Amino acid sequence: MTRARNQLISLETTPYYHTISRCVRRAFMCGEDNLTGKNYEHRKQWVLTRLQALSEVFAIDVCAYAIMSNHYHLVLRVNQAQAQAWTKTQVTERWGKLFNLPQIVARYLRGETHAEAEASKAEEIIADWQSRLTDISWFMRSLNEHLARQANIEDNCKGRFWEGRFKSQALLDEAAVLTCMSYVDLNPVRAGIAETPEASDFTSIQQRIRQHSGEVRQKHPAPGKAQAIPLMPLVKQHKDPHCNAIGFTLRDYLQLVDWAGRAVRDGKRGAISEDAPPILQRIGLEPRRFLEHLQGHGATEEQTAMGHLQRIREAAEALGRRFLKGGGEARRLYVTGAIG
Repeated sequence: MTRARNQLISLETTPYYHTISRCVRRAFMCGEDNLTGKNYEHRKQWVLTRLQALSEVFAIDVCAYAIMSNHYHLVLRVNQAQAQAWTKTQVTERWGKLFNLPQIVARYLRGETHAEAEASKAEEIIADWQSRLTDISWFMRSLNEHLARQANIEDNCKGRFWEGRFKSQALLDEAAVLTCMSYVDLNPVRAGIAETPEASDFTSIQQRIRQHSGEVRQKHPAPGKAQAIPLMPLVKQHKDPHCNAIGFTLRDYLQLVDWAGRAVRDGKRGAISEDAPPILQRIGLEPRRFLEHLQGHGATEEQTAMGHLQRIREAAEALGRRFLKGGGEARRLYVTGAIG
């Protein structure tokens, strides 16, 4: 049964979420249609361009992304403290980059509202915008509706572009964030369309590797070259001012994804666990199960939460639910006794 989004997303429980959107049509969102021979690869750049624009408006950080032929993955972190610090003018300027502003708000900001009721209404509208700028549903709506309109214009057709509303999965602890980011970044390797993480076009891992190596970003990148999106920093926690900073660094992450990518590519699920990066032990993940999860044996889009079993139970209670889908995978993925 489909649940209201407010029964799946609770910022009091976690600011981290994995979202997925899939195309409804037989024709690909991106890639090449083998039936018609038409190539849609340029649409991947649409996604990156829109993500970059949204990152300048919303108080939502992109932790990881992967743009595939008929779907895309995002790992997002909501930054409520950032939005709460914005002035009314800043909120309005950001909202105005995406939507038309009503005259009542424009007059209010110019100091031309003399009736108390009119000023109160304008402030109410701005407060609503401020809330929406930390709302994942509004973020995804602003992304998907824009892409659908572009695709419909190009295809000269009307109707649905996405199969339905986006799927979301709450990431309840650092281990869940790490695992999900790795799962997203290794999508092209797992699908057999890239040999290594650095060769995985239109992924955040490729962008992180290139930025780490000092590669100069171009304003208008060539096809296959990802446009830089502001990504959530992977640094020591005391260097990240976010109240929900994660506990692993870029070096940790690159080492882990490189190791996991080789294992996923070669089908060595857990046989090389003795070579596993130390971050897995620090964060409480079982290496063999971690690799199986990345290969899709444990991961499922139907899971509404990911994290240690105790975290899932706490999240279910906070949402007024008896349980959240994901408990079985939590039992397999985490080392016994590790909370994260």
